[in-house]
Amino acid sequence: MSGTTFDLVILGGGSGGYAAALRGAQLGLSVALIEKDKLGGTCLHWGCIPTKALLHAAEVADSAKESEAYGIRATFDGVDLPGVYKYRDGVVGRLYKGLQGLVKSRDITLVEGTGRLTSPTTVQVGDTTYTAAKAVVLATGSYSRTLPGLEIGGRVISSYEALSLDYVPSSAIVLGGGVIGVEFASVWRSFGADVTIVEALPRLVPNEEESISKALDRAFRKRGIKAKTGVRFQGVTQDADGVTVTLEGGETLRADVLLVAVGRGPSTANCGYEEVGVAMDRGFVLADERLRTNVPGVYAVGDIVPGLQLAHRGFQQGIFVAEEIAGLAPRVIEESSIPRVTYCEPEIASVGLTEAQAAEKYGEGNVETYEYNLGGNGKSQILSTAGFVKLVREKDGPVVGVHMIGARVGELVGEGQLVVAWEAWPEDVAALIHAHPTQNEAFGEAFLALAGKPLHSHA
Repeated sequence: MSGTTFDLVILGGGSGGYAAALRGAQLGLSVALIEKDKLGGTCLHWGCIPTKALLHAAEVADSAKESEAYGIRATFDGVDLPGVYKYRDGVVGRLYKGLQGLVKSRDITLVEGTGRLTSPTTVQVGDTTYTAAKAVVLATGSYSRTLPGLEIGGRVISSYEALSLDYVPSSAIVLGGGVIGVEFASVWRSFGADVTIVEALPRLVPNEEESISKALDRAFRKRGIKAKTGVRFQGVTQDADGVTVTLEGGETLRADVLLVAVGRGPSTANCGYEEVGVAMDRGFVLADERLRTNVPGVYAVGDIVPGLQLAHRGFQQGIFVAEEIAGLAPRVIEESSIPRVTYCEPEIASVGLTEAQAAEKYGEGNVETYEYNLGGNGKSQILSTAGFVKLVREKDGPVVGVHMIGARVGELVGEGQLVVAWEAWPEDVAALIHAHPTQNEAFGEAFLALAGKPLHSHA
C-alpha cells in the first residue's frame, strides 16, 4: 500500500489501538494509526501509569511514617508535590519515548489529528482521507463521566484535574467508591488529607466480591478514610475556601475539593460512527465476540465496547483484532477470565466469578468457597499486611473465581487468571510448589485447603 491507503486504519492510539497497530505490522499489514492527542492514550498519560506512580509515592510516604515499627529511624517531613510529579512524569516520559520508538520501528504511519469515520473503509483527518483496504478499527477510548447537572470546574474536579493539582488538599470528598475513587482516596490519605468517600451503592468497590468490600471498608476506616455508602449525592456549592456537598436526606459535607469519580463513558461523540451505520447503545459501540461491528470491515476494541473498562482488556482486544484481520482466527477473549486490580492500600485483585455470580450460574448449593487469611503467611507478616485469598469453585468442579485483598496482591492475579482460564481444579494447583517465603504461598495454601488438605490453616 502507498499514499493514504493502508491494509489497516486504526482510529485511536491508546492501549487497544496501538496494540492492534503493533501486532498488525508484525503480521505484515500496512498500518495507519490516528491519534488526536498523545500516543499511548489515557492509560499512559492520564490514567493507569501516572496514578500508580502517585500510589507508589504514597506507599513511600506511609513507609516513612511507619519506619519505627521496623527499627528504622526516618522522619516524614511532608510531600514535595513538584518532586512527586517529576518522578511520575519521568516514568511516563520513558514509557512514552519507548512506545514512540516501537511504533516507528514497525513502519507504522502515525497520524496526529482528530479522525472521523466517513464510510466503512475511510477515516477523515483534516483534509486527508485514509482508506482501509482490509479493515477499520475503532479504538477511541473513554472519558471521565460526571452526573447530570454536576459540572466540572473550580474545586469540583475529575481525575484529570486531580492529577495536576498544585497542592495536596487538606480535605477531600470523593464522589464514587469504585476503582478510581478508592485509589485517589488512598493517595490523598497517605499524603495527609482528610478523606470522605460517598457511594450511592451499598458498599465500596461494588463490582468486587462482597467480603472484599467489607475488608476494604475496615482497612480504610483503620486508616482514617471515611465512607458513606448507600447514600446519594444531591448537590454541591463552592466558594473561595472549599466545597459544600449535600446528600439526600439533607446531610452536608465540607472539604477543599470534590473529586467526581463516577466512572468513565465511551469517547464516541462526533466520531461519525452512527452516521456510517455502526450500531450503538448509549454511546457504546456494539460488537460481537470477535469484535466485529454490524458494519462489515469495521471492528471495535477497548473502552468503547461494553464490558470491563481496563487497559489490558483493550490491549488484548487490539492483538485479537489484528490477528483476526490477518486470518489467524484467534481464540475468543473470555470477559470472565480478565484479571482486575485496584491499586489502593490495601490492594484488591480478582478474576472470574464472585460467590454470588457463581451461585446464580451453578445454583446455590453447587458452589464451594474458601478464604485463606494472610495472617498465616510469612511474607505478609513481614510486610505487616492483612487480608485474604478467597477461592470460588463449582462443587466437584473447577475454580471459577479468585479474589484477594492485601498489600501487593495485584502481583498474584496472573496465576489466578491461569487457574480460571484453564478451568483448574483445586487438586491441580495444590500440587504446584509455591516459593517460600512469598505471598504467593498464600495462594497455594488456599488451594491446599480447598483440595481437602489444609496445612497452615484450620479447615
